[in-house]
Amino acid sequence: MLQSKYFRTCLGIIAALLIIYLGAKVKFIFNPIVLLFKLLLVPVMLAGFMYYLLRPIVNYLEKHHWKRSLSILSIYLMFVGLIALFSVLVWPTLREQVITFAENAPYFVEDLQKQFEALQKNSFFAKALPSESEIYARVSEYLNGLIMAVTDSISNFISVVSNVVVIIATVPIVLYYMLKESSKLPPKILHILPRKYRKEGKEALREIDTALSNFIVGRVVLNLILGVLMYIGFLIIGLPYSLLLALISIVLNLIPYVGAIIAAIPVVIIGFIDSPSVAVWSLVVIIISQQIQDNLLTPIIYGKQLDIHPMTAIVLLLIGGDVSGIVGVILAIPVYMIAKIIIVRGYGLFLAEKVDDMKE
Repeated sequence: MLQSKYFRTCLGIIAALLIIYLGAKVKFIFNPIVLLFKLLLVPVMLAGFMYYLLRPIVNYLEKHHWKRSLSILSIYLMFVGLIALFSVLVWPTLREQVITFAENAPYFVEDLQKQFEALQKNSFFAKALPSESEIYARVSEYLNGLIMAVTDSISNFISVVSNVVVIIATVPIVLYYMLKESSKLPPKILHILPRKYRKEGKEALREIDTALSNFIVGRVVLNLILGVLMYIGFLIIGLPYSLLLALISIVLNLIPYVGAIIAAIPVVIIGFIDSPSVAVWSLVVIIISQQIQDNLLTPIIYGKQLDIHPMTAIVLLLIGGDVSGIVGVILAIPVYMIAKIIIVRGYGLFLAEKVDDMKE
């Protein structure tokens, strides 16, 4: 019986389930590790994100006979200069819009109500719009949800501040060592693998690295261009808080497919508060900008490298959001890309030969 392959497989499954069960019983032992993982997840994720953005610059400087450590420090100094430039050119306008937005926020619901009342007086829109009481109930519901969210944020202010301090203190250090020591990581990973699999492992690591680099760099470049297009359009139509809304759109559009819809909601709401025509024009600006991005820029930057079906991406984002919130949404597609490469390589390495043998 011990020689039976089926029996050994069942025995392995039982052993694995037993290990999981015993691990769940003594999970208090792993709590410090889990807490440390959660604490470092965001800094390491941000550092990895910045790593793929800055690595081409570091490699370029290194090819021109700059020491790698000096190249990294030079980029850090460049960032300090960009922050100073941002504080002079962008921050005053952004700060004014943020302050004005915060001062006017309590009156947004009242302004929305007035706009809906004005539309209901129009015979064409009166048939399509729900009654005034329904609108007021919905607006009040959304407002109550917003107030609860703000209250929760204030109650968690100390933990939020502490997390921000940890991120600010940790990301530059982690990023420095990623940029400086990244070439040493693949050999250490390959050393773990059996010798006969190291060639395939090296190719898989190279493919993962290329996929992540193309995805992250491409996404950032596309969103920056999209943000500039939206900002110009918002200025043309006279949308209030145009700079603030453009920056929010850049951040939200980092989420593939779904992010564009989420980013459009505050823009259209603010536009509608100003006037229904501004809301319509703001939606036109968003659609035109998205069409330029999807049909002109994306094929140039990505080509056919991002081979993920939109439905697959949406499912991944939903799963990632349910598992780990916004962090899960951000990591969903990169993790899927890594898993896909490993599974495809693993199938080609281990299963394809067995399938061929069975056919023979």
